[in-house]
This record gives sequence, structure tokens and C-alpha cells, in this order.
Amino acid sequence: MLYAKGKAVIADSAYDADRIIEAVKEREMKPVIAMNPTRKYNRRRRARKLYKLRGHVERLFHRLKRFRALATRYEKSSVNFLAVVHIACAMVWLN
Repeated sequence: MLYAKGKAVIADSAYDADRIIEAVKEREMKPVIAMNPTRKYNRRRRARKLYKLRGHVERLFHRLKRFRALATRYEKSSVNFLAVVHIACAMVWLN
């Protein structure tokens, strides 16, 4: 189930399922989900301006995964892992 709040849900084609789209609409959010190329029915258009924002998030995750301690999750406790995430984000922001 979706527990997010906001105006839109931006996702790639892996989340292109009718049940996911309906759940997003039930939460009164706009689904901005790329269509799976194999979809034959219920084709829809996507908001290109909103979908472009997804690239920024994907690039951030790529930069964060370059930190070995973060990618392999050396820190097992959630508090220490969150500290590593904060340090990695700060280093990405500073560069």
C-alpha cells in the first residue's frame, strides 16, 4: 500500500500496473509513471516536466552508491547507517 503524501508519484515503467495507478489516484495524487512498452490497453500520457525530475533523484542515488560503506551497509544499526547516509549526502553536496 502507498503511505506517501504529496501531489504526484513519479516512477519508472516497473511500477506500471493498474492496481498501483488506482492506489495512487485513491490518495488523490497524480501518477507520473512511464508506460511499460508491452502495455496494450489503458494507455495514458505522462507529464514530461514532472518525469524529468526523476532523473535528478536517480543521479543522487548513483552518487550515494559510490560510497562503499553505504552500498554494502557496513553499519548494521539504523542510527549508525543513517549517520553514514548523512555524511555521504554532505560529501555529494560539497562536491
